[in-house]
Amino acid sequence: MHFESIILIIFFAYFRKNLRTKTLTPELDKQFVLGLGLSIGMVVLELVFPQVHVLTRWVAHAAAFGIAYTCFHTPALKPTRPILVAVLPLLVVNMFEHLLALVSRATLKRWDNGIEIAELVATSWMVIMLIIGRRQRKALAKAQKLAEDRERDLKLTQLLKDELEIQVNERTADLRTQKDELENALNELKSAQAQLIQSEKMASLGELTAGIAHEIQNPLNFVNNFSEVSSELVMELVEELEKGNADEVKAIAVDVVQNLQKINYHGKRAGEIVKGMLQHSRTSSGKKEPTDLNALCDEYLRLSYHGLRAKDKTFNATLKTQFDKSLSVDAKGTGSINLIPQDMGRVILNLITNAFYVVKEKANKKIAGYEPTVTVTTKRTNEMVVIEVTDNGNGIPPKILDKIFQPFFTTKPTGQGTGLGLSLSYDIVKAHGGDLKVETKEGEGSTFSIQLPIN
Repeated sequence: MHFESIILIIFFAYFRKNLRTKTLTPELDKQFVLGLGLSIGMVVLELVFPQVHVLTRWVAHAAAFGIAYTCFHTPALKPTRPILVAVLPLLVVNMFEHLLALVSRATLKRWDNGIEIAELVATSWMVIMLIIGRRQRKALAKAQKLAEDRERDLKLTQLLKDELEIQVNERTADLRTQKDELENALNELKSAQAQLIQSEKMASLGELTAGIAHEIQNPLNFVNNFSEVSSELVMELVEELEKGNADEVKAIAVDVVQNLQKINYHGKRAGEIVKGMLQHSRTSSGKKEPTDLNALCDEYLRLSYHGLRAKDKTFNATLKTQFDKSLSVDAKGTGSINLIPQDMGRVILNLITNAFYVVKEKANKKIAGYEPTVTVTTKRTNEMVVIEVTDNGNGIPPKILDKIFQPFFTTKPTGQGTGLGLSLSYDIVKAHGGDLKVETKEGEGSTFSIQLPIN
């Protein structure tokens, strides 16, 4: 048995074992199996027929160099090249030795020392390269394992990313659905709020009806009276004209003109009351307008008082006003404040109505020396306008003071209040950029203060 056949068996067995699961194609695998079988066959043949070793030796040489050529020219067999580089020098030396043996034994004997040295060097080279190759293969295997682990981690990360994207998309869809539901709920709440505001407004308008009737009745009485007097004066004027009494005609004409002026004044007064009533009842435009704040406060103070008096003829109260003259509109329009009159009028009316309610409740207790009083004050500072509604009622207990601006909270008996008045008033004042505050002392009264920015 010779070195060449053994080398072939090792080649085929090693390459097939290490490459089969990695780079060998089915065709190359068949070729390696065939080569392995032939190598084993040659070894058996040499054992049975030793004289054929000369032939099998050169077949082995040809096969070995054929394998080397195939490995160096086949990309799939690239991993085998380091081993071939390690073994090829020894194969070359061995083939050179066999060539010398073919030439002559004497020549082989002369080269014997050189061949032994070459075999020793080639063998050392093979051992060193195999050791280096082994280390390189270990390092490569480690690097491949790290690469595989990294790739596996990347795949796992990608899977997690895809799963997270699915969850994010599902969550986004849920959030969009919730957003749509919340928007629908908000729209419904806004609609309900608008209906509640309108309901509260119409309820307050209903409370004002008697006061409005009383206020309109006064100017109408003046109009009727001055109309009758003017009719009589015109008849006298005609008689004096027939008599030719010019001085008397002039005097009567002056009286008629004065009466017409008074009729015009009270007619406008009635018109302003009706206008205010319509303005209070209609839906707010949402636009700020120049407004006479003193006139607005005075109007709602009297309307609220007469409305309460129409329900209870026994109720009497003292009305006080302390109006800043700079807030009264003159002929040039100076003194007006930009605000939404319907909304701010609703706030003022609510505060005044509440003030009359609490002083009436205290008056019903028949406290000696008590005189119900409601005071409305306006004043201007450098930065803001302040409207104060003060009563001398029972005040607000500290335990409920922080609840009075909450929706639907009321201290009135069932059926006499919705609990929306102060809540809506607070929202309206905030919408104007202002603030609604309260100062109270239990048993002595309260002051509600509307603070509005001038600009």
